[in-house]
Amino acid sequence: MTAFRFVEQERANHPVSMMCRLLDVSASGFWAWHDRGPSARARADTRLSGRIGVIHARSRGTYGVPRVHAELAATGDAVGRKRVARLMRAAGIAGVHRRRSHATTVRDPAATPAPDLLGRDFRAAGPDRLWVADITALPTWQGDLHLASALDAWSRRVVGWSMDPSASAELVGRVLDMAITGRSPGAGLIHHSDHGTQYTSLAFGARMRVAGISASMGSVGDSYDNAMAESFFASLETELIDRAEWRTHAEARAAVFDYIEVFYDRERRHSSLGYLSPVEFERRYRPETDTTIP
Repeated sequence: MTAFRFVEQERANHPVSMMCRLLDVSASGFWAWHDRGPSARARADTRLSGRIGVIHARSRGTYGVPRVHAELAATGDAVGRKRVARLMRAAGIAGVHRRRSHATTVRDPAATPAPDLLGRDFRAAGPDRLWVADITALPTWQGDLHLASALDAWSRRVVGWSMDPSASAELVGRVLDMAITGRSPGAGLIHHSDHGTQYTSLAFGARMRVAGISASMGSVGDSYDNAMAESFFASLETELIDRAEWRTHAEARAAVFDYIEVFYDRERRHSSLGYLSPVEFERRYRPETDTTIP
C-alpha cells in the first residue's frame, strides 16, 4: 500500500506504468487500489480529524493530546491516545506550553507569618476544607493589573477572585469575602498562601479570624509550598496571558472573567480530576449532606 500511495502522489509528474515497474508492483493492482477509494480506517480518521479540530477550537486552542482524548471519550469516540496524537500531528494541531512565570510576592520582614499547616500536602477530603490563594500580574498597556484568587483544593474550582491595579490587602480581602459568600464554609477551613504582605497584613488576619478560618503559609521563596495556587496561574499564563495583548484594564478584566467563570471552572478538563471540569467534579462527587455548592 505504501508503494501505491507514492504512485498516487507522484502520478501527475511521472507515468504510472514506469513507477510501478520501478517499484516492482503491478499497474493493474495500483488502479484497483485507486478505484476502491479510501478504506474504512481512512474514512474514520477523516471523521476523527474533524472532531479533533472542533474540540481544539472549543478549548480556545489550548488542549493537547490528553485533554482532546478525554473529550473524545466523553462524547462517545473510544479511540486510542496514540491515534489521537497521530491525527493531531498530521493536522498540525498542538496544545499550548508554558513559556514564562511571574514573581509578585513582596514579603514584610516585620510581619509574623502563619505556620505551615500543610507541609506540601494539598489533599482535601471534601469541599471547603482547604483554600489556596495567590496573586499574579496581568500586563496591559495601562500598566499591570493584579489578579488575586482562591481555589478549593478538593475540586480546583476558583471560589474567589478579584482584580485591582494595586496588589493590596484590600484586594485579597475581596477575594476572601467572595469565597465566603459563595461557599458558606463550615468550621475547620484552612486558607493557605505565601508570605506576601497582603496575606500577613493585620486587616487580612482580622478578616480570617472573624470568619473562623485558620491561616497557613509555606516557607519563604519556595513555590512548591504553594504549588496548587501556582499551578492555576501557570495555566492562566499559558492559556490566556501569553496569548493576549490588552490595551486597557477593562479588556483584561473581561478576558479574565471569561477565562475563569466560563472556561476554567465550567469547561476545562483537569487531569487531576479525572479530566472533569471543577463544576462537573463537584456536581458528581460532593457529599450528599453538602448543599452549599452552587
